[in-house]
Amino acid sequence: MFRKIIAGTAVAGALTLGMAGMAGAATTTPAGSGTPSAAVCARAATIEARIQKYDAAVTARLPKAEAREAEAKAAGHTRLATFIANRITRVQARETKLNALLAKIEAKCGTTGTSGTSGATGNSGGTVG
Repeated sequence: MFRKIIAGTAVAGALTLGMAGMAGAATTTPAGSGTPSAAVCARAATIEARIQKYDAAVTARLPKAEAREAEAKAAGHTRLATFIANRITRVQARETKLNALLAKIEAKCGTTGTSGTSGATGNSGGTVG
């Protein structure tokens, strides 16, 4: 009997807290009007510099990584070559995403600058089996 009372109290408490959580989630603030805040536009130059620094590092390291991938393939280390190829793909995807973000910021804030495309090449091989 005592266990039923404790279980009932626990269920009632969980339902009460669950309802309060849903009510709190329902009262979120509406999304912005799509205009960037002044803080984002003020930081546009800093963001652009950081993205260009990243692009420069990727441009410098990408040929080395592709060479390591080719060496691994030539030596028959297919797992290593696959790992390097996946890393190259991931870095290129990140670079593309950052350049898209920079273009979006420049378009919304009205700033003009180089979007930092590095002209990175694709990896030297496809899927390694």
